[in-house]
Amino acid sequence: MSEFERRKDQIQEGVQSGAALVGRVAVIITDAIGAIAREVGDFVSDGIEMQEAARAAKRDQAVTSGEPAADDPDLEARPAGDDALPEPDGGPEDHPDAR
Repeated sequence: MSEFERRKDQIQEGVQSGAALVGRVAVIITDAIGAIAREVGDFVSDGIEMQEAARAAKRDQAVTSGEPAADDPDLEARPAGDDALPEPDGGPEDHPDAR
């Protein structure tokens, strides 16, 4: 085997090893980016759920007290007590007091 052929084989082996290394590193990075995106998405989803729960609690408080929540203009004042209950299944005409 000539000196030239040995060097060619060494260079070929080095290039193949380098390409394989780059491929493995790329897979690691791709997996890491996917995992990070999944975790960030879960975190944002949790935040949205907490925000919706807080709005629902404010809405419930507004219904109970008959006053709108001070910091949520979308919530309207609703009457408390019997007037706050939904109509029976059939609507107002089926209500016992309507007869």
